[in-house]
Amino acid sequence: MSSLKEQLGAGEKRQQVIDDAIKALDAEVADKGGITGFAVKGGYKMVQGVRPGFVKDVVTGLLDDFLDAMDPLYQEAKQKSRPAGAYLLENKSRVAEGLLGVTDRKAQRAEGVLKKAYEKLRPLAKGQVEAATPRLAQLLEKHAEKTA
Repeated sequence: MSSLKEQLGAGEKRQQVIDDAIKALDAEVADKGGITGFAVKGGYKMVQGVRPGFVKDVVTGLLDDFLDAMDPLYQEAKQKSRPAGAYLLENKSRVAEGLLGVTDRKAQRAEGVLKKAYEKLRPLAKGQVEAATPRLAQLLEKHAEKTA
């Protein structure tokens, strides 16, 4: 079975994944509540305000690294004949660590308001990414080849 990047990283499928990832991100932020939700929503609004299309550009720029980070879990699901989405849910801590490893490396090179926003929200990030795993699992199930 091919890698996630081979399946989802090019052509029309890539654009579909990017569009669905942005919808999932928007929904995830909208669902946040309480003090943490206030911080997440404020940070997201700040990022959206950098320039029109900035969130799409960021998702597009991170997609290949995110696919590489998720591929080991996807391949494990395949080896175990398990649905990839369910396997992601069972391993949400690993999902969070993989995705945050990508954003941590990118944030090291960022500057200004983006770096400050990331540093402010980073302590909350693992729990937030773990909470977003159901939407990530749905996205994977929708677009990737079936593993079981």
